[in-house]
Amino acid sequence: QVQLVESGGGLVQAGGSLRLSCTASGRTFGGAMGWFRQAPGKEREFVASISWSGGLTSYADSVKDRFTISRDNVKNTVYLQMNSLKPEDTAVYYCAADPFTIARKKNGNGIDYWGKGTLVTVSS
Repeated sequence: QVQLVESGGGLVQAGGSLRLSCTASGRTFGGAMGWFRQAPGKEREFVASISWSGGLTSYADSVKDRFTISRDNVKNTVYLQMNSLKPEDTAVYYCAADPFTIARKKNGNGIDYWGKGTLVTVSS
């Protein structure tokens, strides 16, 4: 079993930056990792994903060129650097991990592991 723990959320002004982290524990995890978010009253949506090697990344159009996903496999950690934040980025951000792919499961269905989420609030 793999446990995912997110950190780094908080309150930031529009235009600011935050970096989210997600560490996997329980056993060595060698698969894809990614981030989803859910804003109040809205459905969960895909944000970004990264392959095991880090060579393949995928982003939602709404965050492309503002967010960067990366990972450190030695630390079993995935990061989401969020720049130029907008009020519409306000959401609970969830870390996800899957032995095979996140990019092909952008609806979130069938992903094996989820974190409990970290709240990001962007004030205008």
